[in-house]
Amino acid sequence: MKKLFVKIIAAAMAVTLLTVPLSGCRRDDDRDGYTVGILQHFAHPALDAAIEGFISGMADEGFIEGENITFIKHNAVGDMGNSNMMAGLLVEADVDLLLGVSTPSSQSMRNATEDIPIVFTAITDPIAAGLAATAERPGSNLTGMSDWYPVTYQFEFLLELFPDTQTIGILYNSGEANSVVQANRAAEAAAEMGLAYVRRTVTGTVDVPQMASALANDVDVIFVPTCNTVAQAMPAAVNSASALGVPIISADPGGVAGGAIASKGLDYYVLGRETAVMAAQILRGEADPATMPVQWLQQITIAFNLTTANELGIDFPASILDTATVPHS
Repeated sequence: MKKLFVKIIAAAMAVTLLTVPLSGCRRDDDRDGYTVGILQHFAHPALDAAIEGFISGMADEGFIEGENITFIKHNAVGDMGNSNMMAGLLVEADVDLLLGVSTPSSQSMRNATEDIPIVFTAITDPIAAGLAATAERPGSNLTGMSDWYPVTYQFEFLLELFPDTQTIGILYNSGEANSVVQANRAAEAAAEMGLAYVRRTVTGTVDVPQMASALANDVDVIFVPTCNTVAQAMPAAVNSASALGVPIISADPGGVAGGAIASKGLDYYVLGRETAVMAAQILRGEADPATMPVQWLQQITIAFNLTTANELGIDFPASILDTATVPHS
């Protein structure tokens, strides 16, 4: 197996982000069913889909919302300080299990408790992120699903779409462990395939349009790994790059909805459903996170944004478009 893998906002604002009031979440002796705390780093189609898939998968496992399980959903709106605070609130709510959606959310949960089981999803490299000792035996109260997918496969897809590509741009947030891992792998893959590459980093969404524009001046195609920050600002990145005639390929199929011209990667709804299977086993006492191996999704999604393609004057042949696994945007 391959080894894988901004400030606390006002308290009043944080409270408004809680889907369920904290007073209604505390465990007591009379509470029926289970309670699962969910923390996502920000609203984004891929992360939203993972949560939807998780709740659906939990229902299939017999844990039905409103009947025998309650989900407390928190959104950190992209702020790490807020993420840490919300993770603490979930722990204080005495939930039965925690779901961390993305690397930052899972890291916040890890720092908040060593006792409550944590299942993560949409994590590229849980080992590099400090969430698991090894993939085979995580070693603590965390385990879950990785969204790792070989960058080489994505670059092969990129070259199929744009065979004249000589230089690939890599755009990511240098402060996200998940993104750094993927960017490093992308650079290695480019070198192995005889392609030149240019890396540009951002520290927040405000940097994305400028960096996308700067990158577009130097490359043929821009590749965006599953980076939370760039994903949140994908429409702005696409606008900047498209103004210079450069397409963006997203590792995350959800990026296509934001304007990326194409993607070959994982279906995050399915990823969420598979994560639910692991969570259900833990809640039923059938598995222990410390010894439950990290899992990877096998199903791949291919998506195209024909609106962006038309704006760039790109006409993909039917033989390529027919490989899409989801309707064209």
